[in-house]
Amino acid sequence: MNPVLYYFLLMDKDFIISSLFKKNLITTKKVIFKPMAGGVSSDICLLSDGVNNYVVKQACAKLKVKEDWFADVSRNETEQEFINYVQGFLPDAVPKIVFHDANRGFFVMEYMGSAFQNWKEQLLKGTFNPDTAIKAAQLISSLHLRSVHNEEVKKRFNSLSNFRSLRIEPYLVTTGDRHPGLKDFFYEEANRLGDYQEALVHGDFSPKNILVGPDRIVLLDHEVAWYGDPAFDVAFLLSHLYLKMLVHYPLKERPDLSRVFWKAYFEHMGEEKEHEMELRTGRLLIMLLLARMDGKSPVAYLNDQQKSFVRTFANDLLINKVYKQTQINAHWKSQLNQLPIEH
Repeated sequence: MNPVLYYFLLMDKDFIISSLFKKNLITTKKVIFKPMAGGVSSDICLLSDGVNNYVVKQACAKLKVKEDWFADVSRNETEQEFINYVQGFLPDAVPKIVFHDANRGFFVMEYMGSAFQNWKEQLLKGTFNPDTAIKAAQLISSLHLRSVHNEEVKKRFNSLSNFRSLRIEPYLVTTGDRHPGLKDFFYEEANRLGDYQEALVHGDFSPKNILVGPDRIVLLDHEVAWYGDPAFDVAFLLSHLYLKMLVHYPLKERPDLSRVFWKAYFEHMGEEKEHEMELRTGRLLIMLLLARMDGKSPVAYLNDQQKSFVRTFANDLLINKVYKQTQINAHWKSQLNQLPIEH
């Protein structure tokens, strides 16, 4: 298909309805499309005929942020490829695709329903469940182990260009440009990530993309998937857990899910792998924390004082090259304990 035309496709609802009706996936053509909350990179709708419910997803050419941020919508195909791959060994970890059309750049998948809750929403409400962190660690470590040094998977997910436009440029390069004193750190890391190829990486492994059900968790939003450094997934998830700690820093009794996740991940990966990954994961973690303040995808739930806290924290640790997870974690908690508690 002509990539220029593909880039500007709009969701063809009539075609979707007709296609699902022909496949007996809906019982009537009188259906409702309801926009769903989610990320900034796709149009996502809940489609319902009153009996059957599905989620329709189509990538956007321009992401829904204040700044100009564009990405190739062919990443929708990468997401489908990721789902199909993971279903081969972890079928409960991803939604099932019920219909897709490569020429129109969308797919239709199962709707998980009200039995599933979004992990990010749970964390923002102050619910810190260690079991969810353990399941998340087991899921992502299984993906990394399954694909490590696998030439077939490497060829299948040769999607560095997408990862560069969705992660390296908006998170690392942009943040480096906005912090001249740290620019060399960010540019060096951007170049390293572009050259590193070890395992299949989800690329957007965050609580907002994890649905928590009664007996399973389901991973969403796979369009950033790329064959690269598994440390990125670990650091990305940790950065989100650290920021949720910051939101709820007055709750002294809450469990540290970052430590729970780290322990469970490397129990699966092995002690040797922990030693090998620790420093580059820690370095990435610090950069991603700062990127969530000053990159193209800033968090929306922190106040100015909290953002300043993160900027100071990241600057100090990068300048002093403190990359060990135990040191980062201890320093983060020490600094949190010094924040004033508002009454």
